[in-house]
Amino acid sequence: MTGSRPDIVVTGIGLVTPVGQDLDDIFDALCTGRSGIVATPEGHSAQGSLEVMGKGPDIEAASVLPGPEARTLDRYIVHALVAAAQAMADADLVVGRDVDPYRAATVVSGTGGLATLEAQVITRTQKGRLGVSPYLLPGMLPNMATARIAIKYDLRGYSSSIGTACAAGAQSIAEGMRILRNDEADVVLVGCGEAPLFPTLADTFGNTRALAKGWADDPASASRPFDSRRNGLVLAEGAGVFVLERAADADARGRPAYATLHGWGGTTDAHHPTTPRPDGAGQAECMRRALADAGLSPADIGYLNAHATSTKLGDVAESLAVNTVFASAMPPVSSNKAVTGHMLGASGVIEAAATIMALGHGLLPPTVNLDDPDPACDLDHIRGKARQSPIGFALSNSFGFGGHNVSLVLGRPTTRLSRFAE
Repeated sequence: MTGSRPDIVVTGIGLVTPVGQDLDDIFDALCTGRSGIVATPEGHSAQGSLEVMGKGPDIEAASVLPGPEARTLDRYIVHALVAAAQAMADADLVVGRDVDPYRAATVVSGTGGLATLEAQVITRTQKGRLGVSPYLLPGMLPNMATARIAIKYDLRGYSSSIGTACAAGAQSIAEGMRILRNDEADVVLVGCGEAPLFPTLADTFGNTRALAKGWADDPASASRPFDSRRNGLVLAEGAGVFVLERAADADARGRPAYATLHGWGGTTDAHHPTTPRPDGAGQAECMRRALADAGLSPADIGYLNAHATSTKLGDVAESLAVNTVFASAMPPVSSNKAVTGHMLGASGVIEAAATIMALGHGLLPPTVNLDDPDPACDLDHIRGKARQSPIGFALSNSFGFGGHNVSLVLGRPTTRLSRFAE
């Protein structure tokens, strides 16, 4: 508790990633370097547009929404629904039993069902106006993940979907914190689902020279944050959903927590639609605001989970920002995207989960493929293997196209019960 402000805790986690869906297995992959990045499979719709990808598990839409409506679900919504089901079960949360439906909020974001839109544009071109599905909007709108989750679990309180690109997942978590702090709800489901592995989106990333190239024969080496040989990001798909509630309410339910969310910060670069400020000034201010919101100093942070996507400009800007904020109090730093690829907005939720696991186990995952650190990315890199280090607080960064910056400060759970052995 900071003053009269309630502690906000994570009581449920659900993930869908290229390295699996089980939280412990995912963290093991991050710590051991077991990559989820593969050469684009033969026959995949993005073949010819993507050399490599972080492909998620094959999940049938009918498994999450039985009946004819399953045909209306874009893959990003399927991912989000699967993650939400895991998170709700993990938190042992039943709406109506544990929380009033009108006190249960939903903030689950995503880029939207652009693959569904693309398919319908093709259909219209081939078949004309009457060929367009009446279910296009429920499949492609970016608010439909949060809407479908709210419908499934009878979450009748505030709901929203945030469109801040690669910062959307982390910003959804921050919005959940704000809602609970302001007593606008008692429970919030927060997160993001993404499914960007289709030709048009892949082609636009490729034409901006943002994608890793030349790694088809060695896909596990394609994403290499902070490394001198990095030449672009690896697109990936997945989802992450958290159940957030106040620590006092979790205690009243007898539920253990994974972590406490102590603070967040947000800024905008106001610089360029796709590239960060070269000096990282907006990102630095974002981290400062997160620390101030948490009532902490840079020296309190024992681990920093970087946004670092393996792009030339982005990794350098973030490194400059981290050096500006932490100076002589530099924490160990790593990026998960070498193993998972870049799941756009969902990355922020999955990386927050990885940060929670690092806090809980005192084990900091390395940046895989960091063989020759770029001198312009001068940080305390965790390289080679995971680093054993008990820590009290950690920071997770997410930065998106448009200059949207979000940082989260996490700590060990302040509930009576913890998910982790003391």
